[in-house]
Amino acid sequence: MNNINIIKANGDKALFQVEKLIYSLRRSQANETLIQQIVEQVEAVLYDGMTTKQIYKMAFKMLKGKSSVSASRYKLKKALMELGPTGFPFEKLVGKLMEHEGFATEVGVIVQGNCVQHEIDVIAQKENNHYMIECKYHSDQGRFCNVKIPLYIHSRFLDVEKQWERQKGHEAKLHKGGVYTNTRFTTDAIQYGKCVGLLMTSWDYPYGNGLKDRIDTSGLHPLTALTTLTKNEKTKLLDKGIVLCKELHENPTILDQIGIPKTRQKNILDDSNDLCSNH
Repeated sequence: MNNINIIKANGDKALFQVEKLIYSLRRSQANETLIQQIVEQVEAVLYDGMTTKQIYKMAFKMLKGKSSVSASRYKLKKALMELGPTGFPFEKLVGKLMEHEGFATEVGVIVQGNCVQHEIDVIAQKENNHYMIECKYHSDQGRFCNVKIPLYIHSRFLDVEKQWERQKGHEAKLHKGGVYTNTRFTTDAIQYGKCVGLLMTSWDYPYGNGLKDRIDTSGLHPLTALTTLTKNEKTKLLDKGIVLCKELHENPTILDQIGIPKTRQKNILDDSNDLCSNH
């Protein structure tokens, strides 16, 4: 197994590492017996040139057969891709994550800069920290954020910062710009972001504190992770501004509003509750 190449979402080749598969399955909180069964089945059919998508589909199908909640946790990356087609649900998710971390947040705000107006995805404030966050949402995990993204966002931030600094009470505030993406950054993008002091957050960056870690820790899972909802039902809920499983559990009557039969509602709400409370 040590010399089998698999094809990643962006088309790159990489050596298959069983440890990565085991890690992602443990994140789903599946039991060790099931994890071992999945690993054995994947290894039994593994071949050179197999895609990560094929491996994911196999593992997801087996997880779903045993535990819908584990399957929901396992599909987190895909669930973030399903928040589209607009980037607004992702912006709302980022705002909720920052709110959970003690920030006062506003999503989708028009701000006057020194030169021009800007529409800012998320403005977050906590004590003397005042952040301007831009969200880069992709529906294809093969698309990375290259260096052009932080370059562009940093220039917008500098224009907004000049205006902020003129405001009363901002003398002691720490102003920062930031980029959140549901995919990944290129090496150059990270290097530039670090150099100019941007907050950079992607699916797995910074290590141990990326989106996947923060969502797992907070329990703020997107409703698109639920395997008990159809694609059409998820779209209807997103259209009503419901993005998180937590919001679904707090507003159960919304399921009536989009026409989901009572017979299915208990399973949906049970999974939703397990996903947002068991973290």
